Amino acid sequence: MRKLLFASLLSAGAISAGLLIADPDTKNPGAVERSEEIQPEVATGRSEVKAATAGEFMAVTANPHASEAAVSILARGGTAVDAAIAAQLVLGLVEPQSSGIGGGAFMLSYRADDSSLHYYDGRETAPAAVDEHYFMHDGEPRDFLKAVIGGYSVGVPGVVRMLELAHQRDGKLPWAELFAPAIALAEQGFEVSPRLHQLLDRLPQVNARPAIASYFFTDDGEPLAVGTLLKNPDYARTLRVLAGQGADAFYEGEIAGAIVDAVRNDPVNPGVMTRADMAAYQAKTREPVCSEFLLYRVCGASAPSSGGTTVGAILGMLGQFPLDELEAGSAELTHLFAEASELAFADRNTYSADADFVAVPTRAMVAPEYLVRRAKLISAAEASAAVPGKPKPFDGERQPADSPEKPNTSHLSIVDRYGNAVSMTTSIETGFGSRLLVRGFLLNNQLTDFSFTPERADGQLVANRVQPGKRPRSSMSPTIVFNRDGSLRLLVGSPGGSRIIDYTARTILYHLGLGMPVAEAIAAGNIGAIGHRVELESGFFPAETVRKLEQLGHRVVERNLNSGIHAIALIDGELHGGADPRREGSAVGE
Repeated sequence: MRKLLFASLLSAGAISAGLLIADPDTKNPGAVERSEEIQPEVATGRSEVKAATAGEFMAVTANPHASEAAVSILARGGTAVDAAIAAQLVLGLVEPQSSGIGGGAFMLSYRADDSSLHYYDGRETAPAAVDEHYFMHDGEPRDFLKAVIGGYSVGVPGVVRMLELAHQRDGKLPWAELFAPAIALAEQGFEVSPRLHQLLDRLPQVNARPAIASYFFTDDGEPLAVGTLLKNPDYARTLRVLAGQGADAFYEGEIAGAIVDAVRNDPVNPGVMTRADMAAYQAKTREPVCSEFLLYRVCGASAPSSGGTTVGAILGMLGQFPLDELEAGSAELTHLFAEASELAFADRNTYSADADFVAVPTRAMVAPEYLVRRAKLISAAEASAAVPGKPKPFDGERQPADSPEKPNTSHLSIVDRYGNAVSMTTSIETGFGSRLLVRGFLLNNQLTDFSFTPERADGQLVANRVQPGKRPRSSMSPTIVFNRDGSLRLLVGSPGGSRIIDYTARTILYHLGLGMPVAEAIAAGNIGAIGHRVELESGFFPAETVRKLEQLGHRVVERNLNSGIHAIALIDGELHGGADPRREGSAVGE
């Protein structure tokens, strides 16, 4: 019998409130490298394990309002894409710190009628007026928080154009009908949740601009109290325009003008976006990247996302080991996971970027023979330094570089009555994005996902450097897993910045590799191993596991790892949903 090794963090009061205030500090803060990281969407506690089953259709999203909106569309005969659109529009209202029409997204859409998988890229783009030194000042990278707030960090939003493209191909209900739940909720109001209140209170400089301050804060400068009825008539008006006129109304006309005006005329940190940048935006269809794990085919988003290749590489390496002999939370499995993750991230940091600008060896990075070679670098006896590999036939030289991706974002998983499915990850980047509120929605700060430094000390250019029209590398990892016969098995993804990759891979590993029920796999302790140290979610790993990992040579830090994993597993014709207890989401179906 496999064991689920984590400590209960619940009390009766915490369960009744639905959330538990968590200590944001690491257990071993003196060991933190890379400084005490800004946590733009900090942990706000846990609830009980969230599981649901259904026979016909299901939606799992980051907020109950969004889940109910999606299910209402599914109940009326809508497709998974229809429901995803309705959910996204509601999330932009009730979970505004995480995603919305002012940001970007990646969507995987499975069509049951022809067994096809579509990948829609709605990632933001850099304005035409940027250059490679956009985030440099006097030869040094700009301070992250100073770069974030204001118009300077805003990329051209992609969500609306992407949703329209997906609807044209995979939708069923009328476009305008999908806006009704969000419009009604924006006009009638919704109660400020404990999580939204805590984030308003604890995140840095949320009220940095008058529009966002007047919406989320009282006249005395206090964040709106839990239970406050919050209405957003500006957002409702925006949605009515988009419902009636389509995506063109967002990228041209008054809405586009308001976005550009907010960006260019920010009083402290103006950007360079133009009306021409808005009008030129295109959502794209791309080939998903698929890899092998045990008896499964794991498909994800390819470049400009690094999620598909990196999740695939982690799992492909782990598949070379006897997983059925290992336990979740054990030092042995955690060591293997950390080693595989660091090897995969070494490749990710070196090769991944916007494939329209840079050659990305996508298939080579997850080729089975390549991952077998990479797995042989993993020793069961000691931790080792991860270095990039040489995925063949790629023979170019690349320099690794990080980008300061922050742990925000939202993920939803949906299956409809027709057997179609959507796994979609969506973001405005940092919590509350650029802090610019325009026409009822927040603008992203996704340009800070580019590498601030365009070249290394030896003069070699970094793949993820900022360039005009380029899409920043992302870690968003919407994933759909198929059985060997091609049938659907699992939809999964998470927010979490660069750690999205580890959260997604660990959930797949625990569910499909160890046989853990999907909701329990989501709730199990998170692991982060993206370089320099191994992060373990506080309260989940036995002291013996930590001790053994340190003996193997790992530098271990216990801290909050604030995921938002949402998944649907398909088992014997039944839908099994799980929502992350670290956030306020829900799994709903019929």
